[in-house]
Formats: sequence, structure tokens, C-alpha cells
Amino acid sequence: MTAPIEDKPKPAEVISLGCRLNISESERIGAMLAGEDIVVINSCAVTSEAVRQTRQAIRKARRARPDARLLVTGCAADIERDALVAMPEVDGLIANAGKLDPRMWNAPLDAAPVVPARTRAFVGVQNGCDHSCTFCVIPQGRGVSRSLPVADVLKVIERHLEQGAPEVVLTGVDLTSWGHDLPDAPGLGTLVQAILRAFPALPRLRLSSVDGIEIDPLLFDVISSEQRIMPHLHLSLQHGHDLILKRMKRRHSRADAVDIVGRLKARRPELSIGADLIAGFPTETDEHHAANLSIIAELAVVHGHIFPYSPRSGTPAAHMPQVERAVVKGRAADLRAATSAQRGTWLESLLGTTQEVLAERDGTGYAPNFARVNVPAGTPAGTILTITPEHIEKGMLL
Repeated sequence: MTAPIEDKPKPAEVISLGCRLNISESERIGAMLAGEDIVVINSCAVTSEAVRQTRQAIRKARRARPDARLLVTGCAADIERDALVAMPEVDGLIANAGKLDPRMWNAPLDAAPVVPARTRAFVGVQNGCDHSCTFCVIPQGRGVSRSLPVADVLKVIERHLEQGAPEVVLTGVDLTSWGHDLPDAPGLGTLVQAILRAFPALPRLRLSSVDGIEIDPLLFDVISSEQRIMPHLHLSLQHGHDLILKRMKRRHSRADAVDIVGRLKARRPELSIGADLIAGFPTETDEHHAANLSIIAELAVVHGHIFPYSPRSGTPAAHMPQVERAVVKGRAADLRAATSAQRGTWLESLLGTTQEVLAERDGTGYAPNFARVNVPAGTPAGTILTITPEHIEKGMLL
């Protein structure tokens, strides 16, 4: 009599929430745990909504994989530790600071190399944050700023290029603070220039969110002159009114943001601008909100990340006079509508132009300016193809 064939355990699954740095780290975690019957939630805690989504992802993963071991790491694993440990679906937590250490997972030290799940390779070059914005809990989950030395970054990128990645995205919690803790405190421009020189065949290098006030002179020059750096700048802006920026304990003013964008666009007009903006920060008045709205048009923000403010325990902003939740939601909707209108005008301006589009696996792709484009059916993922968009549908070029 033939013995029944046992079902093979499902492979390790890493569910990534939040920032691009988490995406990069999730790929490395997945490589360490390849072949294990395990689900990892790489969590986010930047807002109350992010924590809610983390808990939702945990419950959904447990329903989908009832027999797998379910572990949680990421910022919420540190900041919301007690609440997550109490969830019956969770088998254990891995501290955020140790999640890339194979020993924390009882994984072999010589884990398989990372095989990216995306055509773009997300490379984490910096972690943690030395700043103390009054609304932010991320330093509690990520610790102080730490930079990956140039030589180590080049090794990581070399592996991705060997696997055929056509675009590299540099990520970090506070990316433009890269180098401050290294000998001689180099600026991010030094790293970017080293990457471009080391890999002359790298077609596309993209930066994730940057702090405009920290853009050093060399970084300014390479962004504005090097065509292999994608013309897409996403600013950690947060607000458009100076008083609110001061209460947030940000280090830039509205004028600083306008200045850096104006100077960059003067040298590279095709540069597209993205920005993080918070709606309804404590003490925000109608006047403050109007300034927040107006900076969208002044900077021509076409990639907007809009966050309704939510108080986070342990932050100074949680103790400031709060704006009513209905007002916060309404102001967030205003910001989204303004960004959508700005984006629509921008997409119209791209019709009939030539765009070099990197095809993704879902039938879409990204132009250098990060416009989303519908690519021809059957285009292999990772292909860079020349497209002239003729139509717009649901915010996408066709």
C-alpha cells in the first residue's frame, strides 16, 4: 500500500507595511527564512492608522496560515509591544534593532542571497533618526541614526545588479542624514557619487524621501546634473506654515522648501515633486490649513502622501490642543483633492512626450519622474521601454 504524500509546508512569507526601508529589510528577512513554515509581519507604527493596519494584517495572516508560526517585527513590535504580545494570533516578537541578524530567527548565518520581489531594488543605507519631531514615534522604534559605509553599500548594490535589477532605490528612515556618524561625516552626495562611479552601467538610481534642509552641495549638483538619477524628489515636508513647522520641531521653513525646489527645477525642469503632508496638526487653524493647501501648488506637488494627524502616546504633540477629528478628516480630504488636481495637470503635460518606462510585474511601469504608466501586454518585468502616452485613465498614463 502506497503511503500518503504529505503536504509540503508553505514557504516563508514576509508581509511588509510602511516605508520603503521596511520593503528592503523584508526581502533580506525572507532570504534568511526561505523554506520555513513561518509568517513575518514587518510592521509600521508611524501613525495610529498604521498600527491598526498592522493588527489587521496579523489577523488576516493567521486566518490564511493557521498552522504557520507568526512573528512580528518592525517599529510596532517595539513601540506597541505589550498590545501585540497580547494578541492570540502572535507567536512572538523580534526586536526591530535585531531583525536583520540571522541569530534572532535561528537562521543560518550564510543565508541565501536576496532575490528581490520587485524590479526595483530597495537598498537600505541608513537607519534610525537623531531628530525629535514632536509628532513622531519612529526614533523609539528605530533608535539613533546609523549609516551603512560606502563599501558595504556598493557590495549590496553589486549583488542586485548581478541579479539584473535595472533600478536601485536608496532608502532610509532619515536618508539625507546618511554619513553623519561615519568618519569625516560625509554627506549623502558622497555616497551617490560613489555609486554612480562604481557602476557606470546602472541605468537608474532613485532616492526615497529626503529632508530638503539636509541636501548637501554635492548631492544638489548630482541630482540636478546626472541623468541616471531619476528626476523625482520626495520631500519630508510635513506642513506649509512656519508656525506649525516650528511646533512640529522641523528644521526647515516654508521658504527653505520653496528655495530648494526652485533651485533644483531651474537646473532640471523635468523634476517631479512629492511630499509628505500632515493635516490637522494640533493648534492648526484655518489660516494654517490654507498655507498647507497653497504649498501644494507653489511646489507643484504631484506625488502627495497625506496623513491625517493622529496623536501618538509619548510624543509632545499628543499633549498639545487637538483639532477635532471631523475637521482633521476634512482637511486631509482638501489636501488630497489639491494634490490630485495638481497631479492631473502634470499628467496632461506628459501626453505626447517620450518616457523611458521600467515595466513592473503587474502590467504597469514607472517613468523616471515616477509617473505610473500602463505598459503593453506581455512586456517582461524589468524591461525599460520607450513609450509615448496618449491618454490618462484613473491617474495612469496609457
